[in-house]
Amino acid sequence: MNEKVFERWMRRFFRFIVLFAMNAFVVSCSFLLFLKDMELNEAQIRISGKTTFLNVVLLTVIYLMIDALRERKTVKEPLQRITEGLRRIDKGDFKTYIEPVSHWQNGEIFNPIIHEINLMTLELSSVETLRTDFISNVSHELKTPLAIISNYSTLLQNKNLSEEERNEYVKAISDTSKNLANLVSNVLKLNKLENQKLLPEINSFNLSEHVIECVLNFESTWEKKQIEIETDIDEDVMIQSDRELLSLVWNNLISNAVKFTNEKGKITISVKKDGNAVLVSVKDTGCGMSKQTGDHIFEKFYQGDTSRSTQGNGLGLAMVKKVIELLHGDIFVRSELGKGAEFTVCLLVNTYENN
Repeated sequence: MNEKVFERWMRRFFRFIVLFAMNAFVVSCSFLLFLKDMELNEAQIRISGKTTFLNVVLLTVIYLMIDALRERKTVKEPLQRITEGLRRIDKGDFKTYIEPVSHWQNGEIFNPIIHEINLMTLELSSVETLRTDFISNVSHELKTPLAIISNYSTLLQNKNLSEEERNEYVKAISDTSKNLANLVSNVLKLNKLENQKLLPEINSFNLSEHVIECVLNFESTWEKKQIEIETDIDEDVMIQSDRELLSLVWNNLISNAVKFTNEKGKITISVKKDGNAVLVSVKDTGCGMSKQTGDHIFEKFYQGDTSRSTQGNGLGLAMVKKVIELLHGDIFVRSELGKGAEFTVCLLVNTYENN
Protein backbone atom coordinates (compact mmCIF):
# COMPACT_ATOMS: atom_id res chain seq x y z
CA MET A 1 0.00 0.00 0.00
CA ASN A 2 1.61 3.26 -1.12
CA GLU A 3 1.54 6.50 0.82
CA LYS A 4 -1.26 8.14 -1.19
CA VAL A 5 -3.62 5.17 -0.79
CA PHE A 6 -2.86 5.07 2.95
CA GLU A 7 -3.62 8.80 3.28
CA ARG A 8 -6.90 8.37 1.37
CA TRP A 9 -8.04 5.55 3.65
CA MET A 10 -7.01 7.51 6.75
CA ARG A 11 -9.12 10.47 5.57
CA ARG A 12 -12.12 8.16 5.05
CA PHE A 13 -11.62 6.60 8.49
CA PHE A 14 -11.42 10.03 10.11
CA ARG A 15 -14.64 11.13 8.37
CA PHE A 16 -16.32 7.92 9.55
CA ILE A 17 -15.27 8.61 13.18
CA VAL A 18 -16.51 12.22 12.97
CA LEU A 19 -19.88 11.22 11.49
CA PHE A 20 -20.21 8.35 13.95
CA ALA A 21 -19.55 10.66 16.91
CA MET A 22 -22.07 13.19 15.62
CA ASN A 23 -24.73 10.55 15.02
CA ALA A 24 -24.05 8.91 18.40
CA PHE A 25 -24.37 12.27 20.13
CA VAL A 26 -27.64 13.16 18.37
CA VAL A 27 -29.19 9.72 18.89
CA SER A 28 -28.04 9.52 22.52
CA CYS A 29 -29.48 12.95 23.33
CA SER A 30 -32.74 12.04 21.58
CA PHE A 31 -33.07 8.77 23.53
CA LEU A 32 -32.21 10.41 26.83
CA LEU A 33 -34.94 12.98 26.30
CA PHE A 34 -37.38 10.31 25.11
CA LEU A 35 -36.62 7.87 27.97
CA LYS A 36 -36.34 10.51 30.67
CA ASP A 37 -39.75 9.79 32.20
CA MET A 38 -39.81 6.06 31.37
CA GLU A 39 -38.84 3.32 33.78
CA LEU A 40 -36.68 0.59 32.20
CA ASN A 41 -34.75 -2.20 33.90
CA GLU A 42 -31.04 -2.77 33.31
CA ALA A 43 -31.54 -5.70 30.92
CA GLN A 44 -33.81 -3.66 28.63
CA ILE A 45 -31.34 -0.77 28.69
CA ARG A 46 -28.46 -3.08 27.71
CA ILE A 47 -30.47 -4.57 24.80
CA SER A 48 -31.58 -1.09 23.65
CA GLY A 49 -27.98 0.19 23.91
CA LYS A 50 -26.66 -2.52 21.60
CA THR A 51 -29.47 -1.92 19.12
CA THR A 52 -28.88 1.81 19.25
CA PHE A 53 -25.14 1.39 18.68
CA LEU A 54 -25.75 -0.80 15.62
CA ASN A 55 -28.28 1.72 14.29
CA VAL A 56 -25.77 4.55 14.74
CA VAL A 57 -23.13 2.56 12.85
CA LEU A 58 -25.61 1.78 10.05
CA LEU A 59 -26.73 5.40 9.79
CA THR A 60 -23.12 6.54 9.69
CA VAL A 61 -22.33 4.14 6.82
CA ILE A 62 -25.43 5.32 4.92
CA TYR A 63 -24.46 8.98 5.47
CA LEU A 64 -20.95 8.27 4.24
CA MET A 65 -22.25 6.57 1.10
CA ILE A 66 -24.63 9.44 0.37
CA ASP A 67 -21.90 12.01 1.06
CA ALA A 68 -19.43 10.13 -1.14
CA LEU A 69 -21.97 10.06 -4.00
CA ARG A 70 -22.67 13.78 -3.49
CA GLU A 71 -18.96 14.62 -3.48
CA ARG A 72 -18.38 12.55 -6.60
CA LYS A 73 -21.15 14.24 -8.56
CA THR A 74 -20.71 17.81 -7.30
CA VAL A 75 -16.95 18.04 -6.79
CA LYS A 76 -14.91 15.19 -8.26
CA GLU A 77 -16.62 14.94 -11.66
CA PRO A 78 -16.42 18.71 -12.39
CA LEU A 79 -12.81 18.80 -11.20
CA GLN A 80 -12.00 15.74 -13.31
CA ARG A 81 -13.57 17.41 -16.35
CA ILE A 82 -11.48 20.55 -15.78
CA THR A 83 -8.30 18.54 -15.12
CA GLU A 84 -8.71 16.45 -18.28
CA GLY A 85 -9.28 19.61 -20.32
CA LEU A 86 -6.18 21.28 -18.88
CA ARG A 87 -4.17 18.13 -19.57
CA ARG A 88 -5.19 18.24 -23.25
CA ILE A 89 -4.34 21.95 -23.43
CA ASP A 90 -0.97 21.26 -21.82
CA LYS A 91 -0.26 18.76 -24.61
CA GLY A 92 -0.93 21.45 -27.23
CA ASP A 93 -4.55 20.66 -28.11
CA PHE A 94 -5.87 24.23 -28.29
CA LYS A 95 -9.17 23.07 -29.81
CA THR A 96 -10.18 21.72 -26.40
CA TYR A 97 -13.56 22.90 -25.14
CA ILE A 98 -14.67 22.08 -21.59
CA GLU A 99 -18.41 21.60 -21.29
CA PRO A 100 -20.02 23.56 -18.43
CA VAL A 101 -21.47 21.55 -15.55
CA SER A 102 -25.12 21.59 -14.48
CA HIS A 103 -26.40 23.81 -11.69
CA TRP A 104 -26.84 20.94 -9.23
CA GLN A 105 -23.16 20.05 -9.76
CA ASN A 106 -22.08 23.39 -8.26
CA GLY A 107 -22.24 25.06 -11.65
CA GLU A 108 -22.22 28.51 -10.02
CA ILE A 109 -18.76 27.67 -8.63
CA PHE A 110 -17.12 25.72 -11.47
CA ASN A 111 -18.67 27.29 -14.59
CA PRO A 112 -16.91 30.68 -14.21
CA ILE A 113 -13.59 28.78 -13.99
CA ILE A 114 -14.50 26.66 -17.03
CA HIS A 115 -15.52 29.79 -18.95
CA GLU A 116 -12.16 31.47 -18.28
CA ILE A 117 -10.27 28.32 -19.31
CA ASN A 118 -12.24 28.14 -22.58
CA LEU A 119 -11.45 31.82 -23.27
CA MET A 120 -7.78 31.16 -22.55
CA THR A 121 -7.83 28.20 -24.94
CA LEU A 122 -9.34 30.34 -27.71
CA GLU A 123 -6.61 32.94 -27.17
CA LEU A 124 -3.89 30.29 -27.17
CA SER A 125 -5.36 28.80 -30.36
CA SER A 126 -5.26 32.22 -32.01
CA VAL A 127 -1.67 32.83 -30.87
CA GLU A 128 -0.61 29.37 -32.06
CA THR A 129 -2.18 30.02 -35.47
CA LEU A 130 -0.38 33.36 -35.72
CA ARG A 131 2.90 31.75 -34.65
CA THR A 132 2.54 28.98 -37.23
CA ASP A 133 1.63 31.45 -39.97
CA PHE A 134 4.51 33.71 -38.96
CA ILE A 135 7.05 30.87 -39.13
CA SER A 136 5.61 29.71 -42.45
CA ASN A 137 5.77 33.23 -43.90
CA VAL A 138 9.28 33.90 -42.63
CA SER A 139 10.44 30.56 -44.04
CA HIS A 140 8.90 31.42 -47.40
CA GLU A 141 10.39 34.92 -47.41
CA LEU A 142 13.84 33.55 -46.57
CA LYS A 143 13.60 30.76 -49.13
CA THR A 144 13.15 33.06 -52.14
CA PRO A 145 16.20 35.33 -51.67
CA LEU A 146 18.39 32.40 -50.65
CA ALA A 147 17.40 30.60 -53.85
CA ILE A 148 18.21 33.71 -55.90
CA ILE A 149 21.61 34.07 -54.24
CA SER A 150 22.35 30.39 -54.79
CA ASN A 151 21.35 30.49 -58.46
CA TYR A 152 23.39 33.59 -59.30
CA SER A 153 26.38 32.26 -57.34
CA THR A 154 26.25 29.12 -59.50
CA LEU A 155 26.06 31.21 -62.67
CA LEU A 156 29.09 33.26 -61.57
CA GLN A 157 31.19 30.09 -61.60
CA ASN A 158 30.95 30.03 -65.39
CA LYS A 159 34.31 31.24 -66.71
CA ASN A 160 32.83 32.24 -70.06
CA LEU A 161 30.68 35.05 -68.63
CA SER A 162 31.05 38.51 -70.09
CA GLU A 163 31.95 41.39 -67.79
CA GLU A 164 28.45 42.83 -68.23
CA GLU A 165 26.79 39.55 -67.21
CA ARG A 166 29.14 39.14 -64.27
CA ASN A 167 28.33 42.66 -63.00
CA GLU A 168 24.61 41.99 -63.45
CA TYR A 169 24.78 38.78 -61.39
CA VAL A 170 26.87 40.40 -58.67
CA LYS A 171 24.39 43.29 -58.45
CA ALA A 172 21.50 40.83 -58.19
CA ILE A 173 23.25 38.99 -55.34
CA SER A 174 24.04 42.30 -53.60
CA ASP A 175 20.46 43.60 -53.89
CA THR A 176 19.00 40.30 -52.72
CA SER A 177 21.40 40.20 -49.76
CA LYS A 178 20.30 43.70 -48.74
CA ASN A 179 16.63 42.66 -48.96
CA LEU A 180 17.40 39.59 -46.87
CA ALA A 181 19.18 41.71 -44.26
CA ASN A 182 16.22 44.11 -44.18
CA LEU A 183 13.84 41.20 -43.72
CA VAL A 184 15.78 39.84 -40.74
CA SER A 185 16.09 43.34 -39.26
CA ASN A 186 12.35 43.98 -39.66
CA VAL A 187 11.44 40.61 -38.15
CA LEU A 188 13.57 41.41 -35.09
CA LYS A 189 12.09 44.91 -34.78
CA LEU A 190 8.54 43.62 -35.13
CA ASN A 191 9.20 40.93 -32.54
CA LYS A 192 10.46 43.56 -30.09
CA LEU A 193 7.46 45.78 -30.77
CA GLU A 194 4.97 42.95 -30.30
CA ASN A 195 6.63 41.83 -27.06
CA GLN A 196 6.97 45.44 -25.84
CA LYS A 197 10.74 45.06 -25.55
CA LEU A 198 11.22 48.19 -27.65
CA LEU A 199 9.95 50.88 -25.28
CA PRO A 200 9.52 54.47 -26.46
CA GLU A 201 11.98 57.17 -25.41
CA ILE A 202 9.91 60.32 -25.08
CA ASN A 203 11.60 63.61 -26.01
CA SER A 204 10.42 66.96 -27.28
CA PHE A 205 11.31 67.68 -30.93
CA ASN A 206 10.19 69.61 -33.99
CA LEU A 207 7.91 67.23 -35.91
CA SER A 208 7.73 69.53 -38.95
CA GLU A 209 11.50 69.42 -39.47
CA HIS A 210 11.58 65.72 -38.67
CA VAL A 211 9.06 64.83 -41.41
CA ILE A 212 10.90 67.05 -43.94
CA GLU A 213 14.19 65.26 -43.14
CA CYS A 214 12.53 61.88 -43.78
CA VAL A 215 11.09 63.14 -47.09
CA LEU A 216 14.51 64.36 -48.24
CA ASN A 217 15.98 60.90 -47.60
CA PHE A 218 14.09 59.70 -50.69
CA GLU A 219 15.00 62.65 -52.92
CA SER A 220 17.14 60.65 -55.34
CA THR A 221 14.39 58.04 -55.73
CA TRP A 222 11.55 60.43 -56.45
CA GLU A 223 13.72 62.52 -58.80
CA LYS A 224 14.62 59.39 -60.74
CA LYS A 225 10.90 58.67 -61.25
CA GLN A 226 10.17 62.40 -61.86
CA ILE A 227 7.58 62.38 -59.07
CA GLU A 228 6.19 65.75 -57.99
CA ILE A 229 6.42 66.31 -54.22
CA GLU A 230 3.90 68.70 -52.66
CA THR A 231 4.09 69.61 -48.97
CA ASP A 232 1.59 71.32 -46.69
CA ILE A 233 3.45 71.37 -43.38
CA ASP A 234 2.70 73.71 -40.48
CA GLU A 235 5.84 75.35 -39.17
CA ASP A 236 7.45 74.36 -35.87
CA VAL A 237 4.96 71.74 -34.72
CA MET A 238 6.50 70.58 -31.45
CA ILE A 239 5.65 67.12 -30.13
CA GLN A 240 6.72 64.92 -27.23
CA SER A 241 7.19 61.42 -28.57
CA ASP A 242 9.86 58.95 -29.74
CA ARG A 243 11.76 60.45 -32.68
CA GLU A 244 13.42 57.19 -33.78
CA LEU A 245 10.22 55.16 -33.76
CA LEU A 246 8.40 57.86 -35.73
CA SER A 247 11.26 57.84 -38.27
CA LEU A 248 10.34 54.21 -38.92
CA VAL A 249 6.72 55.28 -39.55
CA TRP A 250 7.47 58.17 -41.94
CA ASN A 251 10.17 56.25 -43.83
CA ASN A 252 7.82 53.32 -44.45
CA LEU A 253 4.89 55.49 -45.53
CA ILE A 254 7.02 57.68 -47.83
CA SER A 255 8.89 54.66 -49.22
CA ASN A 256 5.59 52.96 -50.10
CA ALA A 257 4.23 56.13 -51.68
CA VAL A 258 7.32 56.45 -53.89
CA LYS A 259 7.29 52.73 -54.74
CA PHE A 260 3.63 52.60 -55.77
CA THR A 261 3.50 55.94 -57.59
CA ASN A 262 4.19 55.75 -61.31
CA GLU A 263 6.63 58.03 -63.11
CA LYS A 264 5.58 61.72 -63.19
CA GLY A 265 3.05 61.04 -60.47
CA LYS A 266 2.46 63.15 -57.38
CA ILE A 267 2.92 62.68 -53.63
CA THR A 268 1.42 65.08 -51.10
CA ILE A 269 2.70 65.23 -47.53
CA SER A 270 1.03 67.31 -44.84
CA VAL A 271 1.52 67.99 -41.13
CA LYS A 272 -1.34 69.78 -39.40
CA LYS A 273 -1.81 70.61 -35.72
CA ASP A 274 -5.38 70.29 -34.46
CA GLY A 275 -5.64 71.26 -30.78
CA ASN A 276 -3.75 68.66 -28.74
CA ALA A 277 -3.39 66.38 -31.77
CA VAL A 278 -1.23 66.32 -34.89
CA LEU A 279 -2.34 64.85 -38.20
CA VAL A 280 0.36 63.65 -40.60
CA SER A 281 -0.76 62.37 -44.00
CA VAL A 282 1.05 60.85 -46.97
CA LYS A 283 -1.02 60.82 -50.15
CA ASP A 284 0.00 59.46 -53.54
CA THR A 285 -1.46 59.12 -57.03
CA GLY A 286 -0.31 55.54 -57.39
CA CYS A 287 -2.12 52.31 -58.13
CA GLY A 288 -4.26 52.42 -54.97
CA MET A 289 -5.84 49.33 -53.47
CA SER A 290 -9.16 47.54 -53.23
CA LYS A 291 -11.25 47.54 -50.03
CA GLN A 292 -10.26 43.92 -49.43
CA THR A 293 -6.58 44.83 -49.59
CA GLY A 294 -7.17 47.84 -47.33
CA ASP A 295 -8.75 45.59 -44.69
CA HIS A 296 -5.57 43.49 -44.49
CA ILE A 297 -2.87 46.04 -45.30
CA PHE A 298 -1.51 46.19 -41.73
CA GLU A 299 -1.19 42.42 -41.38
CA LYS A 300 2.26 40.81 -41.31
CA PHE A 301 3.58 39.64 -44.71
CA TYR A 302 0.43 40.82 -46.50
CA GLN A 303 1.20 42.33 -49.90
CA GLY A 304 -1.71 43.55 -51.96
CA ASP A 305 0.30 44.26 -55.11
CA THR A 306 2.20 41.02 -55.68
CA SER A 307 3.76 42.41 -58.85
CA ARG A 308 6.02 44.54 -56.63
CA SER A 309 6.57 41.97 -53.90
CA THR A 310 10.30 41.80 -54.69
CA GLN A 311 10.60 45.40 -53.44
CA GLY A 312 9.38 44.61 -49.93
CA ASN A 313 8.54 41.87 -47.47
CA GLY A 314 5.12 42.86 -46.14
CA LEU A 315 6.39 43.86 -42.69
CA GLY A 316 6.67 47.63 -43.06
CA LEU A 317 3.04 48.57 -42.45
CA ALA A 318 2.72 45.94 -39.72
CA MET A 319 5.58 47.71 -37.89
CA VAL A 320 4.00 51.11 -38.57
CA LYS A 321 0.77 49.93 -36.96
CA LYS A 322 2.60 48.57 -33.90
CA VAL A 323 4.60 51.78 -33.45
CA ILE A 324 1.50 53.96 -33.69
CA GLU A 325 -0.30 51.76 -31.13
CA LEU A 326 2.75 51.93 -28.86
CA LEU A 327 2.68 55.73 -29.05
CA HIS A 328 -1.09 55.74 -28.32
CA GLY A 329 -2.00 57.09 -31.76
CA ASP A 330 -4.17 55.99 -34.68
CA ILE A 331 -3.56 55.37 -38.36
CA PHE A 332 -6.16 55.40 -41.13
CA VAL A 333 -6.02 54.57 -44.82
CA ARG A 334 -8.24 55.79 -47.65
CA SER A 335 -7.80 54.35 -51.10
CA GLU A 336 -9.47 53.32 -54.31
CA LEU A 337 -8.09 50.94 -56.86
CA GLY A 338 -6.32 52.98 -59.55
CA LYS A 339 -6.78 56.27 -57.67
CA GLY A 340 -3.92 56.29 -55.20
CA ALA A 341 -3.88 55.98 -51.40
CA GLU A 342 -3.72 58.29 -48.40
CA PHE A 343 -2.35 57.23 -45.01
CA THR A 344 -3.17 59.52 -42.09
CA VAL A 345 -1.48 59.26 -38.68
CA CYS A 346 -3.04 60.93 -35.65
CA LEU A 347 -0.75 61.59 -32.66
CA LEU A 348 -1.08 63.51 -29.41
CA VAL A 349 1.22 66.50 -28.99
CA ASN A 350 2.22 64.90 -25.68
CA THR A 351 2.07 61.12 -26.14
CA TYR A 352 1.42 60.33 -22.45
CA GLU A 353 -0.52 63.43 -21.44
CA ASN A 354 -3.87 61.62 -21.39
CA ASN A 355 -2.54 58.19 -20.44
